[in-house]
Amino acid sequence: MTIDIDGDDLRTGLVGLVVALAEIVKETLKLQALRRVEAGSLTEEELERLGQALMDLDDAFERMKIDLGVTDAVQSVRDGLDQAVDDLVTTLIGAEQR
Repeated sequence: MTIDIDGDDLRTGLVGLVVALAEIVKETLKLQALRRVEAGSLTEEELERLGQALMDLDDAFERMKIDLGVTDAVQSVRDGLDQAVDDLVTTLIGAEQR
């Protein structure tokens, strides 16, 4: 697995990695929230607050990436991680078919 982090600017690469991992956690929280919504376990008020909190979180991440100048670094890390997951899934599917 290769994740392309700009060697000339280690700080940007490291911050990009941290933000990318935080985004993955955020997406996991969104999936869990969606499961709760689909299960009907939230009141209207909870649903409203959850929706607003997730939108605020999205906005905060976007502002943070711009303010820190790590938008490209985060995308590079995410692309590398996506490729690694794709490779793993392909390997697992190939192993099941044997």
